[in-house]
Amino acid sequence: MFERNRRDRGQAFPIYIMMVAGLLFLALAFFAVGKASAIRNGAQGAADASALAAAQTAREQFEAPFIAALWTDSIDMFLNQTPLHTGCVAAQGLASDNDADLRDCFSREGGDRDTYTTMVESRDSVDSSVIPGSDRIEAKATATAIVEFRCRWTAVDLNDDGVKDVYFFTCDGGKMAEIRPSSPPPWSSVSKILFDVHLVDS
Repeated sequence: MFERNRRDRGQAFPIYIMMVAGLLFLALAFFAVGKASAIRNGAQGAADASALAAAQTAREQFEAPFIAALWTDSIDMFLNQTPLHTGCVAAQGLASDNDADLRDCFSREGGDRDTYTTMVESRDSVDSSVIPGSDRIEAKATATAIVEFRCRWTAVDLNDDGVKDVYFFTCDGGKMAEIRPSSPPPWSSVSKILFDVHLVDS
């Protein structure tokens, strides 16, 4: 009887080892899946941040051409110009701050809105022992932000000389701005009223 018990325990031991190995494999697999999800989320965060940085930088640099458009009463022409590309430098910085590399950055014009799209790749990889080749699996993500003009305007010629001396802007949310081309207010105080920056579905 005792010999049979020892034999049963001896037969159960390999099964126990296999169960432990299986549980360990599952634990490593779940860890790899969790890490992959975290890397993917991080890459998307980097893409979002870089796209917003590109759009916000472009908005900051609208000042000179926008004021010039007021002098010539050509706001519509300004809004239909080719978007500024200088925001991509800021996009690379934000991607890097989020442990990713900027792989592409481009802009498109669209009437009263410009779109800025960034594509990034994470610097980290899954690198799991249970997934062959995972040391070469990096997450990639894309994001698009827009700079959108959201106002209506009227202009007044105070001196009756054919030159518009003051522009009144009525914008979304009930916000208003007054700009005199001859003495414009600080751009930082009006740019966020005139131009909204936000993410959109890529």
